Amino acid sequence: MRPSDFTTRIAGEGAAAWRTHGRARAMEREGQDVIILSIGDPDFETPRPIIEAAYQALNEGHTHYGELVGARKLRQAIASYQGRLSRVAIDPDNVVAVAGAQCGLFASALCTLNPGDEVIVPSPTYVTYEAVVGAPGATLVSVPTDPERGFEVDVSALRAAVTPRTKAIMLNSPNNPSGAMVSREVLEGIGEICKAHDLWLICDQVYSGLVFEGEHICPLSLPDMAERTIVINSVSKSHAMTGWRFGWLIIPEHMRTSFSNLMLCMLYGLPSFIQQAAIIALDQDLEELEEMKRAFAARRDTMATGLEGVESLVCRTPPAGMFCMIDVRKSGLTSYEFAERLLDAEGVSTLPGDAFGPSGAGHLRLSLMVPEARLKEACLRISRFAESLAG
Repeated sequence: MRPSDFTTRIAGEGAAAWRTHGRARAMEREGQDVIILSIGDPDFETPRPIIEAAYQALNEGHTHYGELVGARKLRQAIASYQGRLSRVAIDPDNVVAVAGAQCGLFASALCTLNPGDEVIVPSPTYVTYEAVVGAPGATLVSVPTDPERGFEVDVSALRAAVTPRTKAIMLNSPNNPSGAMVSREVLEGIGEICKAHDLWLICDQVYSGLVFEGEHICPLSLPDMAERTIVINSVSKSHAMTGWRFGWLIIPEHMRTSFSNLMLCMLYGLPSFIQQAAIIALDQDLEELEEMKRAFAARRDTMATGLEGVESLVCRTPPAGMFCMIDVRKSGLTSYEFAERLLDAEGVSTLPGDAFGPSGAGHLRLSLMVPEARLKEACLRISRFAESLAG
């Protein structure tokens, strides 16, 4: 007996990228001194008011089925929160609560793409995008960006990639892994491409709550884009709630039935007690959120300083997010080779940039999810390994 063709479509480079991370976890379990910078899971605790809200909801009996697309009060809270981020009014009826942004990406692909469709995605691209696009039988068309220009999206390159089979542009801003943000001018250009060729714009904004410099622009704020835009977001990163599996979609009015039907057969609604806790996460002005944001910005600067002066490395300081991209091309190794050998030699786990597409080649993605002292130690180990190669 053989697995379905579907399982083949969701394999590939994205799945292989986690090999180094898996080895690092195994080494850690064996008691080895490993610094894991290969996963985007904040080391902070979920703010206490959110946890207490979950306890209260459980004690009050919120242990049964939740509403398919989210309780009305939750969707109102999401609409208000996303509206503040996007600077646009959002109808709660256009909100769908999902089990994290990854679930939202998957649902967006299933509800918009058909076999044979093409989806244009600027590179570097988060490692699951290829599988998400491939799940309904579509093809990801990667459009490179220039690392030397801060991974800025080139509108003319996106326009040149459009073919009669193009169905959507998938955008991640702020970007994972690079932290780059799409400017208003570039986003307006992307919007014109979508309108000219009748394309969907699927916009992943998971890191929009972690912007250190510059302005985050949401396509929902642009004229005539709401009817063809799907926005994906969550509180996993900004609120240290990765394990809660809570995110949402903002969808056009005419897609409500399609997404509701998908939730019926795929998810059947988020747990009710998590929905109650999520309302607190979105409605309350929690001081912990700014503290986490400041910590990530400081860690970003620590990494840039810690790797400064290493001739074979270039640290690309991001304006947003919780990762740094390190250019290792001068080392003479591929990103996979560098990551594997770094783990064996110094016990530092990173994610190979080649898995993120052509623009990530020769880079490593390093997360900022460990305390300051541990991050400084990681920088020392990485520098020592890079200098040993030069020697």
